[in-house]
Amino acid sequence: MPRPAKTRYLTKSRYKMALECPTKLFYSGKPKEYVDSSANDPFLMALARGGFQVGALAKVYFPEGVEVTTAEHDKAVEETDALLRSSENVTIFEAAVRHENLFVRVDVLKKVGKTIQIIEVKSKSFDPREENPFFDKTALKKKVYKLSSEFAPYLYDVAFQTYVCMKSYPSFSVSSYLMLANKAAITSVEGLNQNFLLKDKDGRATVVVKPGLKREDVGDEILCKVNVDEAVKVIHEGRNTERAPEARYAGLEYEAEIAAFAQKYSEDERIASTPGSHCKQCEFRVEARNGMKSGFNECWQAAKKLKPAELAEPMVFDIWNFRKAQSLIENGKVFVKDLAKEDISPTAKDGECGLSMSQRQWLQVELAQKNSAEPYVDKKALAEEFSSWTFPLHFIDFETSMVAIPFSKGKKPYEVLAFQFSHHIVQKDGSVEHADQHLSSERGKFPNFDFVRALKKSLEKDNGTIFRYAAHENTVLCQIHEQLRASSEPDSETLMNWIKTITTSGKSSTEQWSGPRSMVDMCDLVKRYYYHPRTNGSNSIKKVLPAILNASTTIQAKYSKPIYGAKDGIKSLNFSDWRWIETDADGSVKDPYERLPSIYKDISRNEMDTLFGDDDLADGGAAMMTYAMMQFTEMDDQERMALAQALLRYCELDTLAMVMLYEYWADTLGLAKRMRAA
Repeated sequence: MPRPAKTRYLTKSRYKMALECPTKLFYSGKPKEYVDSSANDPFLMALARGGFQVGALAKVYFPEGVEVTTAEHDKAVEETDALLRSSENVTIFEAAVRHENLFVRVDVLKKVGKTIQIIEVKSKSFDPREENPFFDKTALKKKVYKLSSEFAPYLYDVAFQTYVCMKSYPSFSVSSYLMLANKAAITSVEGLNQNFLLKDKDGRATVVVKPGLKREDVGDEILCKVNVDEAVKVIHEGRNTERAPEARYAGLEYEAEIAAFAQKYSEDERIASTPGSHCKQCEFRVEARNGMKSGFNECWQAAKKLKPAELAEPMVFDIWNFRKAQSLIENGKVFVKDLAKEDISPTAKDGECGLSMSQRQWLQVELAQKNSAEPYVDKKALAEEFSSWTFPLHFIDFETSMVAIPFSKGKKPYEVLAFQFSHHIVQKDGSVEHADQHLSSERGKFPNFDFVRALKKSLEKDNGTIFRYAAHENTVLCQIHEQLRASSEPDSETLMNWIKTITTSGKSSTEQWSGPRSMVDMCDLVKRYYYHPRTNGSNSIKKVLPAILNASTTIQAKYSKPIYGAKDGIKSLNFSDWRWIETDADGSVKDPYERLPSIYKDISRNEMDTLFGDDDLADGGAAMMTYAMMQFTEMDDQERMALAQALLRYCELDTLAMVMLYEYWADTLGLAKRMRAA
């Protein structure tokens, strides 16, 4: 294959991709050839990760620093070299370093005499009080060097930069650092976050730093610079056991592996790798369309001699929370249809009602093998749950955020910010109303205590059962309980006591409690008593809602009418005469979330949610980023109002989805013979 005319450098982002899967190097950067499901909006990525603002704060800590602003590789390298030669001591931001066809931009490069410090700035939280945070502690006791899975990606990143610098500047001694958000640090200035706003410039994020901002203006450091030389040395010497020789490309050592990646990428040659369970989240696992190809399909077809039609079948790593997928694939069992009951070994969990995890996994397999569209409902257990609830029923959902750079003095990085809730009520006669909502959108304001006051006012009118979906709401309220303990709010004791009535303390909490009105987790009920094949193993409310809407003719009949937000229908705070049921060409009910207007440009809520890999965060990812836009970006009042309205509508649908799930179960159990239209 002829060498591309333009040099293709192996950068740190490409190197990280190669560590995940070397074959991805061939598919990446070819938007007209391979379908890529990963988000391609840099501005949204910046909002999701928060790294741009942390990077800008880090630069303030080095007031002597000089930035290399040139984008073109060769010129940036020349500018960096000139700065390094200009003085014995110099600090460079975005330093460009090249060795052969390896190229890195270093966040902060600090030269002191004949020593170079590589400082990689990350928005990742870090507790400096923890001993040996970068290694697996159990393995370390046995003198085995296994990198902590939490920090491994960051360590490989800085190790690669260090390697390139050592090769490019062999006469210098190179040391390696991570600069991270210090979980133990307390902000000493008010409004620190508002000094660093994001601006969307042609889809790319830039940070607008408050004019004239000086080092003394940002107060005590909330980022900590941590030496990682030991971990980098372990990586360079190949002593990191999580990447044993068999896990490396062709069994190569560190330097040889990098050279191989760089050569293959430079020549645009595919690196064949063995597909496995790690392919589940591959961004190239997308159906081929519009003349573009599926990289995922190409890999599996080549390695397993599979046909495209076969790859549309559910695979073993699609089973919910399944840890045996890799070993089954290695033994030739790739698809769910290939599995036998002993591959799952479903067993009941002693003392617990409902499905165990393994029983639910086997249920997913069994229904898929039968090609069944019928849901599983444990009617007896659900009926017992229903009998324990007190009307009126309250359904609540929170939207929250965590930011590396706090808004307020006295706060730590990544303290939870609860900025929104929605609240639906179902009465004993079946009537439904969107009873209340709260949204704190004021820029730079710490929202939590007003949030709890509003929630308390909304829920304290009766003793009806309160429902949440997953652990998030309980966790957030417990965290706010601790914030109130450390606060000087005049009603802190009252708010703390009320929080304890509707929550259960975490296992690690210094104070233990289980409130008399502790919230019921509907997600837990789904896991134990309900499964619909349409969800493909997911327990997310975003997957459960379309499943129940397609399963229930009763709900379809009710919500296909324009009763939601109607004068004589169901009370809504954000909708008027709305029909929730619409069908597509094949008669399937459309996803209600996809019917709401896009929050940002042409990107749907579901697409925005995918920026967050963690399942618990993903469902609220779009709201989190919308809040970030309102807090951290420059916009006019009209834009702010439009985003606020979008947040209110989406959050209202979150609690309505819980109501619909309740109504579906009630109808299935025969407890709602005549569901009211209003």
